[in-house]
Amino acid sequence: ASMTFMGSPLDARFSPTVTNKLAEERPFAWFKSNMISTVPLPYAGAGRRVYPGFVQLYSFMSMNLERHQDAHWQYLQDLMNGDGDSADKHLEFYDEYLSVLDLTEEFYLQTVDIVFQQHLLPKGELTHEGRLVRPSAITDIGLLTVEGELDDISGIGQTQAAHTLCTGLPDDLREDYVQPHVGHYGVFNGRRFREEIYPRVAAFIARQEARVAAPAG
Repeated sequence: ASMTFMGSPLDARFSPTVTNKLAEERPFAWFKSNMISTVPLPYAGAGRRVYPGFVQLYSFMSMNLERHQDAHWQYLQDLMNGDGDSADKHLEFYDEYLSVLDLTEEFYLQTVDIVFQQHLLPKGELTHEGRLVRPSAITDIGLLTVEGELDDISGIGQTQAAHTLCTGLPDDLREDYVQPHVGHYGVFNGRRFREEIYPRVAAFIARQEARVAAPAG
């Protein structure tokens, strides 16, 4: 009944971020040579070629280094002041933030090539199993896009591009929401996600399901 896109680089040409600029400045071969490693023994998946989680984590941390430094300094202050609740929230956040998985070589390189370098979907050139992908053929599915005001990975407009691509949808099946004061991670997690974003997504899905379930006429 509906589809929801959140913080998605559907058209990475809008509001280019550091991530977008890196993909454009470096040739495809550079990513294959410098960002892919082989899983060593004795780890599960030994011998498999991946974009390592620790490389992703380094990229995430370096993009907002001062913010992370301030957070850890505040954590120390909370411990010294006996503020256990705030310290626990810090640990809970970073326990999840630091849990980054390896990505398979195929998935990572395909994403760099198709999404960030060639921009095949917004240019109308993306194919799947030899067939052209045509978002304009979607005419009766509700579309919700969600972006973060401070997203420095998928900039404002990259997800909203879904509305431009889905030209066959009437206005009453469309909804766009930009969440104030959150970055990329905050679009999917945290207090503002729980209290402001998730209720909107759930309500949109419910409305679209009710629309589809309603008897015709």
